[in-house]
Amino acid sequence: MAPQPVRTVMIGCGGMARYHLRRMHELRDSTQIVAVCEPSSSAYDAAAALFEQAGVVPPPNEPDLEKLLADYRGKLDAAFIITPHVYHHNQAQACMEAGLDVLLEKPMVMNADEARSLIETRDRTKRLLVVAFPGSLSPNVRTAVALLRSGAFGRLLTISGVVWQNWGPMTVGTWRQQPELSGGGFLFDTGAHLLNTVVDLAGEEVAEVAAYLDNRGRPVETLGAVIARLRSGALITLHACGEAIPSCHSDVRVFCERAILYTGVWGERLEVQYHGDKPPAAIPVPESRGVWEQFLAVRAGKQENPCPPEVGLRMAQLWDAIKASAAQGGTPVHVRLRDTD
Repeated sequence: MAPQPVRTVMIGCGGMARYHLRRMHELRDSTQIVAVCEPSSSAYDAAAALFEQAGVVPPPNEPDLEKLLADYRGKLDAAFIITPHVYHHNQAQACMEAGLDVLLEKPMVMNADEARSLIETRDRTKRLLVVAFPGSLSPNVRTAVALLRSGAFGRLLTISGVVWQNWGPMTVGTWRQQPELSGGGFLFDTGAHLLNTVVDLAGEEVAEVAAYLDNRGRPVETLGAVIARLRSGALITLHACGEAIPSCHSDVRVFCERAILYTGVWGERLEVQYHGDKPPAAIPVPESRGVWEQFLAVRAGKQENPCPPEVGLRMAQLWDAIKASAAQGGTPVHVRLRDTD
């Protein structure tokens, strides 16, 4: 018998949710969107139009998550949460406590304390929690991580990461520039991919951070420059420009003793260069299946979870240190990993 579709609730129907919906509609044999939770009638209408375009009757909308989880108890298997950052912790916690596995949009939470709380909830409820970082979920980054851990390129020396977008002008008037909802600006939004992918490639904790942030007259940071040192002593530089020309792109370079790896914060590509007089060569990897299909594979036991809440904690610890250093004019800050640090 064919496996039953995963009965899913979509929490949030904004622009990013609708981006994911287009991909999920291609997976009807494995996914059934039973209900959505969206307080905005216009956002729900836009999502409903996508269902109709796909030849699917739009699911009902229950804007109150607590009521939805009660009404649909026993009728759901999983939740995909795509809402403003401030809501991630409570919504993910409520879904896991209701017995649902969760795919949670990035950044996972607002700070390290919330990250530790979600890890405790995951452990207590025994539910699956996957953070929807396309970089960590991509075949390119997973292949890069495996190669780096194998020692094939020798010791890791430095990592340089850059991400840019016309984010500042493009997000004026949205929740993304309201710090009480977003938790930060460009470096914590699009730049969250930069923070996560770089520390994923590094494979170890960041020990010390010095950072400068510039709001460019906005309520949240739009530019950011970060220097960090890993526990091993390897160095990292991060550069985020949210005031770029209309564009959205990235570049990540991992410098090792015997090679340079090239990728991007979303896992857009993977190349290796062994000799300076030869151009980088592509490393063949399987085609990316998107974050929802990766979540289904993890849930079915076909692969290990490449982006568990420990990933969200690692990024939150780095973000907390970046904010602390920037608040002190770039003074180096020790990254607190535990309450005893």
